[in-house]
Amino acid sequence: MLTSRRRNSLVLSIIFVCFQVSCSIPNLEPPECSEARQKVKEFYSYHFADDMSFSIEKLEKRKNYLTERFFEELKGEQTQADVFTTGDTDFPKSFSVGRCQLVEPGKAEIDVLLLWRRDNYTSEQRLIKIEMQKQNNTWLIDEIRR
Repeated sequence: MLTSRRRNSLVLSIIFVCFQVSCSIPNLEPPECSEARQKVKEFYSYHFADDMSFSIEKLEKRKNYLTERFFEELKGEQTQADVFTTGDTDFPKSFSVGRCQLVEPGKAEIDVLLLWRRDNYTSEQRLIKIEMQKQNNTWLIDEIRR
């Protein structure tokens, strides 16, 4: 049989757990940002899983993530560099999608942090900005600023 003290402690514990479960942090980000951020995560997950050097064939495989304008601009590139990250052949090892800012309806800017792990046990990071545009109800990459 539970003593009065133990019973009170048990009741308080149950109330505390219920309170913890019922409280949550609201998402203050506009739904457009959540959608655009998800598309950026999908794109860079695919991009990092592949060889990141540039070719027309690889660009074609990424076409569904790009606006027609940006796709056509990249088709004119004559490089082996990674046009989606640093613009050179020193490919990052990972990425992290960060802040999103809704610039106007149908246009968002998303921060992507690129990360390198060097042989001498140091790390490096660089921030790039991805401009997203919503076209035909789909978020697409329209520009990458380094």
